[in-house]
Order: sequence, then C-alpha cells, then structure tokens
Amino acid sequence: MNNLYKVLLFIILLGITCFFLFSCSSDSVPKPRGYYRIGFPEKDYRQLSNDFPYTFSYPVYASIEPDKSRLAEKYWVNVYFPSYKARIHISYKEAQGRLDSLVEDTYKLTYKHAGKADAISQTVYSDSENRVYGLLYQVKGNAASSYQFYVTDSVKHFLRGALYFSVTPNKDSLAPAVDFFGEDVIKLMETVRWKN
Repeated sequence: MNNLYKVLLFIILLGITCFFLFSCSSDSVPKPRGYYRIGFPEKDYRQLSNDFPYTFSYPVYASIEPDKSRLAEKYWVNVYFPSYKARIHISYKEAQGRLDSLVEDTYKLTYKHAGKADAISQTVYSDSENRVYGLLYQVKGNAASSYQFYVTDSVKHFLRGALYFSVTPNKDSLAPAVDFFGEDVIKLMETVRWKN
C-alpha cells in the first residue's frame, strides 16, 4: 500500500506539472503601440501688438519671440508653444516687384516635404475687404511641417508661416497636436492685417 501510495502521488504530481507546463502554450499577442494623451488648453486669442507692418491674432497659450536664426530678417518672429515643443515660424518680406519669386519660394519650401508626405493639399484664401490673399498648404504624413501658408496684399506685403514641432515627425502620435495647432495656423492666417 505504501508503494501504491507513492506511485499515485507521483502520477498526480506529474499530471499537475504537465498541466502547468503545457496549459500556457498559447502564442502571446503583442499589445498595440500607444501614445500619451495630450491635454490642450481652451481656444482663446489675442492681437499681436508691435511696430511691425502686420498684425494677427495668436493663441493666449503661446508667446511671441524674435526669430534668432542666422537667416532671420527684420520683422521675423516665432509664435512659440513652450508646453508642446511647437512653433509657427513667421517671416515677412516686402513684395514690391518680386511677388512671383516669393510665391515660388513658398511653393518650393513646402514641396521639399513631398518625399515624406502622404499628400499635400492647398486651400485658397481671399479677403478682399482687408486686402489679404493667400494659400494654405496642409502636408499630411511624416513631414517636418504639417501646415504652411503665405498671405499677401498682392502689392507690398508678403507674410509666410510654417508650423513645426521640435520632435521626430510621427503622424500617428502628432495627429492630435497637428489638428489642434492647425486651427491656430488657420486663425492666424485669417486675421492678418496690414498696418500701412
């Protein structure tokens, strides 16, 4: 009986061991990659006040800083969103006699992103009452800049803008931020006014 008890105990332990070894043999399924949830502030705008030949509305959660790049010219600024590592680079040039070349430069700078872009769409903007005419480019995909635009009065003023994030472009993780700040780019573009 003692040997029979030992054999039964051995068989039971062997069965339990086999059960635990082979019961977890299903293939593991990787979890999809997730991204952090980004909280955004409520939309509210204020007017740019300076001695520049232009003005526009920009978000209250942004600050205006002078462009300190080596190519920067007078009246160039950045609309800076410090909490989101984002900037709208604003450059201004006098358009007299060279409007065609300035528009062409904007086109070339936008389409430099075509290699990484899934698509580039264009939206024409026209506000004849305030003499503001332009074009908005939306660059979809893993491009460095998702929104670019220019506005002009067709005679004297030319203002160009581009939205950039100081992170590696990833269309999936940046999509909520691109959508949110894209609205700010459009608002800025629509509220440009010439001072003279």
